[in-house]
Amino acid sequence: MKPMLKNVPFARPALKLRGGWRGRNAFVIAAWLAMLFNLSASAEQKPAPAWPPPPAPPRVVYVRQISESPDIGVRPPVLLRLANWITGVNNSRQKLDRPFGLSLDESGNLLVADTGSATVNCLDLAHKKWQRWSTVGGTRLLSPVAVVRRGATFFVADSALGKVIAFDEKGRGQFVITNELERPAGLALLGDHLLIADSQRHQIVVCGLHGEFISKFGCRGSGPGEFNFPTHISVDSQRRIYVTDSLNCRIQIFDADGHFLRAFGSAGDGPGCFSRPKGVAVDGDGHVYVVDGVFNNVQIFDEPGRLLLDWGGPGAAAGEFSLPNAIVINSKNEIFVADAYNHRLQMFRYLRQP
Repeated sequence: MKPMLKNVPFARPALKLRGGWRGRNAFVIAAWLAMLFNLSASAEQKPAPAWPPPPAPPRVVYVRQISESPDIGVRPPVLLRLANWITGVNNSRQKLDRPFGLSLDESGNLLVADTGSATVNCLDLAHKKWQRWSTVGGTRLLSPVAVVRRGATFFVADSALGKVIAFDEKGRGQFVITNELERPAGLALLGDHLLIADSQRHQIVVCGLHGEFISKFGCRGSGPGEFNFPTHISVDSQRRIYVTDSLNCRIQIFDADGHFLRAFGSAGDGPGCFSRPKGVAVDGDGHVYVVDGVFNNVQIFDEPGRLLLDWGGPGAAAGEFSLPNAIVINSKNEIFVADAYNHRLQMFRYLRQP
């Protein structure tokens, strides 16, 4: 919450106002109105939403939303701003339409696959830069659903094209991965391996960073290590692999070699249950976060899969969602959720307790 404005005596204007007492009165009235407006705006500010609600100590707090480039401080060049002002057309703003896939690169930049605008976006929050690609390697993207980056190479999974395309920062293609793929849906990096969740083939494909096929695991079913339309995939600091087994309404966890470890979740509408689980991520304390696209919420579990906290619900206010799809958590325990049909990312922060 911003501090209230202090009552500071007005200084005598350095220049004599024209119009005698009428000019001075107009100046004083305008100044008082401005001060009252500022005081009113400050008084109306509310604390950021937090969960669980008071009087319990907060564990997750809302920070802000990101829907277009000015939200991260991007300012176009002066001449472009002048042209926009003259023409009344803004040609400088980048906007999110339906953000679907999220990841973080090695520098902490936020990578966003946007299915609505059919683009890949790189948001450099530290340096207030927003890059965007709609065509990579001469191929126009149709339905980019996931993106990751290693070094100078981006990997984008396009479910409509049925391939993963590797490209550089200038949009130049490096290679294309199609082997063992039909409908790639999720991407994650594990060391020098690229993990690809293929929802149509109900499997995880493992490739090298130059596109070479290494292995795969999984098949269609409901048993341990089997999938029913897997959609999202992530890796924690212990090199464990988390897969959203969407139509089995559960999260499955594997070791770095693809061996099944455990699973949690089931179909239902009670706490700890899922309807359409989507993104999955792990914070610095090992808590597992799962986004549910039908429940429009985020649920937090401990390592064995016991529910700790949930927040959300349908809507467009802070902490509400409309078909959220993905989640990612950085080293500062800042949480980003792709709120697809609200055309934005929502940012939260996990608060460690002493």
